[in-house]
Amino acid sequence: MANDESSQPAMNEAVGQQLQKAREAAGLSVSEVAGAQHLRPSVIQAIESGDYSQIDSELFLKGYVRTYAKQVGLNADSVIADLDRELEPIRQQREQEYEANPLVDIERRRRRKRQVARTLFFLVILGVAGYLAFAFLMPGQDSGEAQSEAPGVTEAPQEQKEPAPETTEPSAASVPSASEAVELSSLPEPAAEPDTLAPLATEIPAGGEALSEPVAEQIPTVVETPEPALQNASGLATSSDMARLQIQFTGNCWIQVRDANGNQLVSSLQRAGDSIDVSGEAPLKVVIGAVDAVGTIRFQGEPVELGTYRAVNNRSEFTLTI
Repeated sequence: MANDESSQPAMNEAVGQQLQKAREAAGLSVSEVAGAQHLRPSVIQAIESGDYSQIDSELFLKGYVRTYAKQVGLNADSVIADLDRELEPIRQQREQEYEANPLVDIERRRRRKRQVARTLFFLVILGVAGYLAFAFLMPGQDSGEAQSEAPGVTEAPQEQKEPAPETTEPSAASVPSASEAVELSSLPEPAAEPDTLAPLATEIPAGGEALSEPVAEQIPTVVETPEPALQNASGLATSSDMARLQIQFTGNCWIQVRDANGNQLVSSLQRAGDSIDVSGEAPLKVVIGAVDAVGTIRFQGEPVELGTYRAVNNRSEFTLTI
């Protein structure tokens, strides 16, 4: 019981103090321990004083402590367990510093944006696939319904067109042909009806002319008029209005380019070594967030001198026209 009670305070001591007491009990100096591990004496002193910040990494620190414990006759596993308990607050402090780093927060936001963009991309693909499936399946159903309704639709016009010949036949029958007129003239005419036949003979040509006139009036006159040539009916920009912009970057720079219609050709953060090559309807509105990060800029294949444009706080905004 006395040995357990005396060993309990030793377990609560810092690892450096345990190693120092064991070294002194073994009659070893700091230089002797450092020479056995091929280390500088300052590293052994840092371990004994608990100044672990001078050690490059936790992995090296545990290796040094394990070897040191074996040199002075201590249980290496027990000493490493005590070292883990001492390093836990340091680990938590480093984790908090890492989380408070603004660069880490920016990277986390970028990762979240990429996940959202990937999700939206898949949703758009599903929507397009659904639309295409609906567009290809519905025409087949519509054609089947149209074929089933086609017989009933075609019968109705036939029934309406049947009375048409009945209306035209009396008018054609009322006009005597040339042979019938000859036969009528060869028949003996009664003496009591000479006056009635004459009006009939004179009325037939008049009736024939009267019948032919409405027919001629009902025929529409077709006049061919040449259609005017289409002159950019779609409203698209011609090739002469299209402008090309090429930019190479030597550092991190935010860039935005819009064409004459307000369409956003590019709006992103470019890094060193990146380049863009966009085309749009002139004039192009360009916004550069870091002028000193732009290596070269060419418009329509010609170099552009950024020094001719006004820059405020390393930011420049200008318009390029053909």
